[in-house]
Amino acid sequence: MERKVMKDLIAWKNSKNRKPLLVYGARQVGKTYLVKEFGKEYFDDVIYVNFETNDLIGKMIDENITPQYIIKNLEIAFGRVIEKEKTLIFFDEIQKNTRALTSLKYFCEEAPEYYVIGAGSLLGVHINKNESSFPVGKVDFLTIYPLSFEEFLINTNNTLLINKIKECYNTNEAMPDLIHKKALELYYDYLSVGGMPEVVKEFINSNSTIKAIDYQKNILESYKNDITKYAEPTYAPKIIAAFDSIPVQLAKDNKKFQYKLVQKGGTSTIFGDSINRLESAGIVNKCIKVKIGLPLKMYEELDSFKLYMNDVGLLTNLSEFPIYLIKNREAVNETMIGMLTENYVADSLKYNNLNLNYWKNEYDSKLDFILQSENGLIIPLEVKTSTHIKSRSLNNYMKEFKPKYGIRLSSKNFGFKNNIKSVPLYAAFCINKKSLDNI
Repeated sequence: MERKVMKDLIAWKNSKNRKPLLVYGARQVGKTYLVKEFGKEYFDDVIYVNFETNDLIGKMIDENITPQYIIKNLEIAFGRVIEKEKTLIFFDEIQKNTRALTSLKYFCEEAPEYYVIGAGSLLGVHINKNESSFPVGKVDFLTIYPLSFEEFLINTNNTLLINKIKECYNTNEAMPDLIHKKALELYYDYLSVGGMPEVVKEFINSNSTIKAIDYQKNILESYKNDITKYAEPTYAPKIIAAFDSIPVQLAKDNKKFQYKLVQKGGTSTIFGDSINRLESAGIVNKCIKVKIGLPLKMYEELDSFKLYMNDVGLLTNLSEFPIYLIKNREAVNETMIGMLTENYVADSLKYNNLNLNYWKNEYDSKLDFILQSENGLIIPLEVKTSTHIKSRSLNNYMKEFKPKYGIRLSSKNFGFKNNIKSVPLYAAFCINKKSLDNI
């Protein structure tokens, strides 16, 4: 699979101030495959250690975490010389070995000439629980997400379509109707398939959405298995209950996370830590309510938030949404398809490193997302599922706060009217901090 994040790995390799790299990401987003491919392409050799399966290497590192000791013994274990500029050392599932994680500090301080990458599916959870073992300030970070819709298009041989989408986004010129309809059809496929690499790969190989989504069930089960395996017995049922409630939460008109929907009598005291663990594991993305002010981060209301799945395809599967209804616009309930659409947009923004915030006033006007540009513009973003775009909330926001412009994502074509930038849903990947300033 072709991944845009490969450019970030190359930039890390070429950086003069490079530190050991920690790769974050939920299980099965392609971390191991990506780093191995990077090693194969840009290094002469890769020393790969999986701490989940290799106890002997783990015990060796437990004894001594100085770089010289580790390198010498890895060379003996693998029967190969580790060359400073030509070998990549890849510690996978590094959260399973606290000493290996701590060793990155000493690689940074004592042996910065070596290329070292650590990765782990539950790395964020481990770090939050064991802060003492974390090499603060001594590592670089890279987060791997599922494939964005742009990457979905790249891997389905639609690169020319990407170029046309970007052109229309930048110019606000309408897409030719035939191409607009094709892009929407591909977008509807993505709502079903999502961006998990194995699911996308099966979709491409079989040209079947039905076959592809069988892989989603396995991923969802692996998430729950991880929760059961690594969480304390008293926490596991709470985490799974919070996870399973996401479709119910998003199906409500008021999508603010409600603990009582997880369990009768549920409170933040009971389920707050469970949600934090899901977020740390990269399984969910949190969208926090804000008051309008600059910077938005200072005006967040942390106790009011929405939770989105890290991948819209997994949400489609978890909610048992009949996939034939995604394209059948007449038969589907608008609230239900709206749940998937909003989750897709949240993921698209997150993949572009935008903070997720929403706005709601005391009179029940609400906007799905509030964005902050690179230069500090605050831009409202409204999400609609179809071509029916009338909305009191966006109009009220525009009148009250007078932003430079607003964005409306819908099934409508590109355009710019009444200070509203109309963007088709398939072009959500074009929205990033820099593009928000270029209007």
